[in-house]
Amino acid sequence: MAMRLSSLFLRTLREDPADAEVPSHRLLVRAGYIRRTSPGIYTWLPLGLRVLRNVERIVREEMDGIGAQEILFPALLPREPYDASGRWTDYGDNIFRLQDRKGNDYLLGPTHEEMFTLAVKDMFSSYKDLPLALYQIQIKYRDEARPRAGILRGREFVMKDSYSFDIDDAGLDVSYQAHRDAYVRIFDRLGFDYVIVQAMSGAMGGSRSEEFLATAVNGEDTYVHCPNCGYAANVEAVQVPTPEPIPYSGLPAAHVEDTPDTPTIDTLVASANAHHPRADGRAWTAADTLKNVIVMLVHPDGTREPLAIGLAGDREVDEKRLGAQVEPARVEAFEEKDFAAHPSLAKGYLGPGVLGSERPSGIRYLLDPRVVPGTAWITGADEHGRHVFDLVAGRDFTADGTIEAAEVRDGDACPSCGSALESARGIEMGHIFQLGRKYAEALGLQVLDEQGKLKTVTMGSYGVGCSRAVACIAEGNHDESGLIWPRNISPADVHVVATGKDEEVHAFAEELTGALEAVGVGVILDDRRAASPGVKFKDAELIGVPTIVVVGRGLADGTIEIKDRRSGERREVRTDSAVSEILAEIGRT
Repeated sequence: MAMRLSSLFLRTLREDPADAEVPSHRLLVRAGYIRRTSPGIYTWLPLGLRVLRNVERIVREEMDGIGAQEILFPALLPREPYDASGRWTDYGDNIFRLQDRKGNDYLLGPTHEEMFTLAVKDMFSSYKDLPLALYQIQIKYRDEARPRAGILRGREFVMKDSYSFDIDDAGLDVSYQAHRDAYVRIFDRLGFDYVIVQAMSGAMGGSRSEEFLATAVNGEDTYVHCPNCGYAANVEAVQVPTPEPIPYSGLPAAHVEDTPDTPTIDTLVASANAHHPRADGRAWTAADTLKNVIVMLVHPDGTREPLAIGLAGDREVDEKRLGAQVEPARVEAFEEKDFAAHPSLAKGYLGPGVLGSERPSGIRYLLDPRVVPGTAWITGADEHGRHVFDLVAGRDFTADGTIEAAEVRDGDACPSCGSALESARGIEMGHIFQLGRKYAEALGLQVLDEQGKLKTVTMGSYGVGCSRAVACIAEGNHDESGLIWPRNISPADVHVVATGKDEEVHAFAEELTGALEAVGVGVILDDRRAASPGVKFKDAELIGVPTIVVVGRGLADGTIEIKDRRSGERREVRTDSAVSEILAEIGRT
């Protein structure tokens, strides 16, 4: 049934919504695909729902194609399975929690690993039942602290999550590869450029982990890639090449110097060059300094733990990299009250002398992996106005371990081949994990193997953001006039515009719409009598159906116009061959 704009539940907007930050948010609201209900929560209007269903159709076809079976769990879930896995606590404030009238705890599902695991445990008990792959397309809920960018980062979203169940790791490898191949087909069909990068598993747990990122200059994720060998990874997952330790015999002894008014790296470098020049004549740089940064970790149970991080002074701590390393804890700033509670810490002049679990502060101290034994540094002497020079790692100080928290920059060495890395931005569209046995062990999912012995099942987890895909496709398919949907995602195949008030024009537009529908073509018909041609043309371009057909003044000469929304090319065709010409235009014969 054609969608007629005279009756369609639609209002287009000429002005951008005030809270729109990215093109997809701006255009999906203006074109009448979604409407904001509250921060991070959106209503899907008829056009938007059609696009979302087209995304879901593609996902279903590819999942069904690898033999996965679709089920559907509730969104309202009991607490107990999440207690068993530890995620009721680990998720912290990121989930919506509620109680029923009897005081029983529930949550709105953020992901469903526990429920899938329990469903298989309930129904299957033999290795003969495996391998198995199950999936659902379900609304998920996460209490985002700062929902933004429309449906790209919301509190309620539609996701496909699937899970594989195998008797051993070899089977998991096969299931993982089948899902990975299906994801490549899904994202090839969705119509945007993407990369596959190594990733962190985060709160999900598991070993092998890859993200599918849509390339986008305004993407919220940063990844790096190597033009030489093809290595690609989300910055959170980059393992920096660690230098070999350096022999430190013969290095000068550490010595403390007065460095008044030098609480920052820049002031320290300037003072060192002015008053304590190097013996070799080279100027001191920020890379010669050891910066010690303290943050506060807030664990899911509310426990607060200071953490000190030592890294070269020419780099900053990357909040995302740090956050990924310390999950499920949350990172907060180390405030004045925290310094007051730790009098051994000299703010602005902090050094390794007091840091470490076994040292005066008792604060856990982790180093960037590049701070290897034998490297010499200028760093804080733990006294206001004083720094220590020639402090050698491994000889003069040690730490409790290492942490990958320093920023990754263009030109850094590739972990795979050593060539220079390049950075880019992307939007996470899919994430696949080899979960292993984490959830199966927590929830007791075992089957009898060939020898009749109980064996814990190994699992994989695979997610696609369906609602996010709508925004992501819009991000990569628009111009200054509006959206330009890929044909297999568009809410319709053809947008027929009847211009003017001439009855013959509207009659032919109706006739043409009926003829197209009869051969299976989806049509939006702009049959509004009160709207001007200019308004209709603007709405057609804003809505973004890839083929626009204009029925207007040319009808008197027996012609109509076909416009390609992407290229802007227009051509006139005879009315008696209009259907066949439109079918050829949209790739149907």
